[in-house]
Amino acid sequence: MRYLCIRVGHGLLVLLGVSLLSFLLAAAAPGTFADELRLDPRVSAETITAMQVRYGVNRPIAEQYLLWLRSIGRGEFGLSVVYNAPVGPLLWPRLRNTLLLTVPATVLAWLIAVPVGAWAAASNGGWVDRAATMVTTALLGIPELVLGVCLLLIAVRTGYFPTGGMTSIDFDQLGAWQKMRDVASHFFLPVTALTLVILPVLTRHVRASLIDVLRARCIQAARATGVPERRLLFRHALRLGANPLISLLGLSVAGLLSASLVIETIMSWPGLGPLMLDAVMARDLHVVVAVVTCSAVLLVAGSLFADGLLYLADPRIRTGRP
Repeated sequence: MRYLCIRVGHGLLVLLGVSLLSFLLAAAAPGTFADELRLDPRVSAETITAMQVRYGVNRPIAEQYLLWLRSIGRGEFGLSVVYNAPVGPLLWPRLRNTLLLTVPATVLAWLIAVPVGAWAAASNGGWVDRAATMVTTALLGIPELVLGVCLLLIAVRTGYFPTGGMTSIDFDQLGAWQKMRDVASHFFLPVTALTLVILPVLTRHVRASLIDVLRARCIQAARATGVPERRLLFRHALRLGANPLISLLGLSVAGLLSASLVIETIMSWPGLGPLMLDAVMARDLHVVVAVVTCSAVLLVAGSLFADGLLYLADPRIRTGRP
């Protein structure tokens, strides 16, 4: 419990710092929503003043931040200028849609990266290792934007997959089985894109970690006693090299979240990405800060999950020994 409380306390401090910094940076950006409204001759000066009072932009930055923190306790996360409503109810469906992409992509990427990285490490310098290195290098050289556009181009040329959105227009008229197929077809391209974004990084880390482990004396002794290579690799070597990989699990969430913002925008997936982009364009301060803070919450949650796995896997952490 002491270890858990310390890690949770660190996470709360990180969230507080992220929210404060994002609030200050967003507020310091040139221009506000009032500047956009002043360009419209149909909007009177009295209306603009009333909106500034309603959304609190005429108050000092410190007071705005304290009021925003107070609104978190009510589940509001401030007020949205564009939607004229609390940010919280707008945020939760988008967060759910983002998790629908990131969680399966994370699981799928790890399921592929662990065996591929392990086989590449076992055949260090062999054809499997060279092929894995070539593929991962090619994927690392492709920007997320280009990867998403290429997948969309394939979908347009083949016609097998929809090119955007989460469901079809006639989704409500479909049967239960047809609804599942429709969601799966919309689901395939963004999950594939996110998996390909994070897969080469994970594969290379697994390979590097296991190459060091396979050189250990205990592994060489086990190989000399006749332990089968597959059992040696997946049962013993993976267990010895698990610590850096578990730590990587928490860090991979950050990369996947940043990639999901781009992929969601390209493929019109109704997640946090399009909401963030619209809020930045409209200078919707509270929505921007809420999305950044929500992304930080997911990152901290991933780190805490990795810390919990490390606590269970490594007895040195439980005993406090180096």
